[in-house]
Amino acid sequence: MQNICIVAGARPNFIKVAPIMWAINNARQNGLDISFRLVYTGRSDDPTLEQTLFADLQISQPDVYLGVDCDSLNELTGRVMAEFERYLAANKTDVVIVVDDLASTMAVAIVTKKCGVRLAHLVAGTRSFDINMPKEINRLVIDGLSDYLFTAGAGSSSIVTREGVAMSQIYMVGNILMDTLRFNHSRLRRPAVIDSLGISEGRYLLFTLNRKALLSDEGKLKRMLVAMVDAAGDVPVVAPLRKPASDVVAGFGLPSGSFFAIEPLPYLEFGYLSAHAMGIVTDSGNVAEEATFNNIPCATLNSYTEHIETVSQGSNVLVGEDAVRLGQAVGEMVAGKWKKCSLPDRWDGRTAERIVRILAEMK
Repeated sequence: MQNICIVAGARPNFIKVAPIMWAINNARQNGLDISFRLVYTGRSDDPTLEQTLFADLQISQPDVYLGVDCDSLNELTGRVMAEFERYLAANKTDVVIVVDDLASTMAVAIVTKKCGVRLAHLVAGTRSFDINMPKEINRLVIDGLSDYLFTAGAGSSSIVTREGVAMSQIYMVGNILMDTLRFNHSRLRRPAVIDSLGISEGRYLLFTLNRKALLSDEGKLKRMLVAMVDAAGDVPVVAPLRKPASDVVAGFGLPSGSFFAIEPLPYLEFGYLSAHAMGIVTDSGNVAEEATFNNIPCATLNSYTEHIETVSQGSNVLVGEDAVRLGQAVGEMVAGKWKKCSLPDRWDGRTAERIVRILAEMK
């Protein structure tokens, strides 16, 4: 029996590990001797995990909650390490799968290797090349410790190769997020907010905001949002925002008939809003990837992206934190003058299948 532990450290991680869970369940039904347990590093009452999330993704809730919740990244790292060490001591585990680049992900990676358990990193090889970013340190540590590096594309594979990782440890399996998007494409639910706001499909912009660095400079952020709303003209901007972003934006006095800040939506409803937007403005790499999948114009409020293929082939452009560039990009969105795009290699919805096949062959 191959015992796999899948670890999620935040809500977006569940969206990426869901296909792994589906693929393992399918493999078991086909006679493969493999099982998994899902561990969440946070609390069972985490407010970011809405009740509908697991049903929307068609996955079971975590088998174990480590219960760690604190603002200090260093404290969080230490507490996750202690709790996950206890988990491994009590549960036979052959492989631990971690995803992305959170502090909790790094903590789990360190403990996994100290306990002599094999480590697999999902979405390996992403870099900002800014060592002052905490997540960049996390990425370097996790990739350096991992036995299996599952990359989304050739660019990420090249990065870890240049850093000295053996080719035998690197697997270009494709973009795991595409598995989830393809699976749920026909299951998306039209949110009631479309009718309540009086908007229509293809005639609104979607805006998301989470990055702490953006929220910390309210003057710059306000200039950016004003430029966005002005450039959008009579096209409304719909913004599902969580706290503290909603509190910050509420103080900007954006015109209520043009900018609609709404409560966060369930996964399948947000997916519908994303897939039917005229354009998207976001600071989220995941949302930018969804935009490329749906062929929706997207402007990312950052100077880099972990998945450069969303820019080189997809519908994404990087505008940084520049209000002028953002206004220009939004103007092009509403004028229908966006660049042509295509789906990158291996965005085919079979990433999880490849991963499970690889893990099943490693004894």
